[in-house]
Amino acid sequence: MSFTVIIPARLASTRLPNKPLADIAGLPMIVRVARRAAESAAGRIVVATDAPEVAAACAAHGVQALMTRADHPSGSDRLAEAVEQLGLADDAAVVNVQGDEPLIAPAMIDACAATLAAQPDCVMATVAHALTEPSEFANPNVVKLVTDKSGRALYFSRAPIAWWRDGAGAPNQALRHVGLYAYRAGFLRRFPTLAVSPLEQIESLEQLRVLWHGERIAVHVSQERPGPGVDTPEDLARVRQLLQG
Repeated sequence: MSFTVIIPARLASTRLPNKPLADIAGLPMIVRVARRAAESAAGRIVVATDAPEVAAACAAHGVQALMTRADHPSGSDRLAEAVEQLGLADDAAVVNVQGDEPLIAPAMIDACAATLAAQPDCVMATVAHALTEPSEFANPNVVKLVTDKSGRALYFSRAPIAWWRDGAGAPNQALRHVGLYAYRAGFLRRFPTLAVSPLEQIESLEQLRVLWHGERIAVHVSQERPGPGVDTPEDLARVRQLLQG
């Protein structure tokens, strides 16, 4: 299927200032992400940013960038503005690749887009993989999810779900959520008009707004874990070492 990758990027990171511009083996991280996404089947790769410095870095390396407003409360709101600027049709597919995933697997991007295409009753698709480490299962920074029999998301949580009542609380077919999303452009246009849900506020998980409003999210369960993302200076050092090695 044809789809567009949009990569939201802003400089206001508290744990790693100027994160999109961090040098990774000679290239700004945002450029690394865009080049990785270009290895997918996407017809177009676009960075959506509010920072002229990010737009300039993209232009210097032949990556298309759009300037968006600085007051967007979420990445999805920024994507909605990018969809308007690009003039995408409501039935067009958009994959949101996070700007701090320089090792994102191109095949995972394709699988996320294909999952959305295969489930026409869903407005979004996302990715998960098996969670096998008890420490991750208990970690609130690791988002878990459960699905129905058709592979649609029932709930996302920072809490350990589904809880194995008769076991010791260790992972039992548990799934870890991967922050990769595919959307129908028409839904992205509508998303900023949806009221913030109480569950979204409690868990601090934006995707719960979608479920709270009765919309469906398809889930692709990957056999592979994604490459490490970059949230901290330690993460950056690790990714630099992996790419340089």
